[in-house]
Amino acid sequence: MTRILILQGPNLNRLGTREPAQYGRKTLGEIHEEILRMGQEEGFSPVFFQSNHEGALIDRIHQAADEGIAGIVANLGAYTHTSIAIRDAILSVNLPVVEVHLSNVYRREPFRTKSLISDIAAGVIGGLGPVVYRLGILGLLAFLEQKKQDPTAH
Repeated sequence: MTRILILQGPNLNRLGTREPAQYGRKTLGEIHEEILRMGQEEGFSPVFFQSNHEGALIDRIHQAADEGIAGIVANLGAYTHTSIAIRDAILSVNLPVVEVHLSNVYRREPFRTKSLISDIAAGVIGGLGPVVYRLGILGLLAFLEQKKQDPTAH
């Protein structure tokens, strides 16, 4: 069964109470429950990891490559805009990544419009609330299937 890492960055553990007008009222646990149900329906196995610490996220990306994870759906929060180290970790493992954002970063502060990840990601989805995880996973699964058919596809 295809294993997908659902990587959650800083402050996402506060979903449901953190700026609900921006991020909604669903908790991270509720989002993960929806992903688990989706995995049963779509035939993949999600592996969840959340940390507020950059080094822990980097370690988990490295570990994903070593344990046979097929790809990553990543909401890296503020690290999206600041972490060259996470970018380098992603590049080091050669796993496809789909970058997701709950909010529309282009309707927010200007510093949020610059991603250090999007140019190396298989895809980017944002601004639609928690459904971005479903869309990101479906996109990643389609990307993985396409790679099976044509290993040179990007």
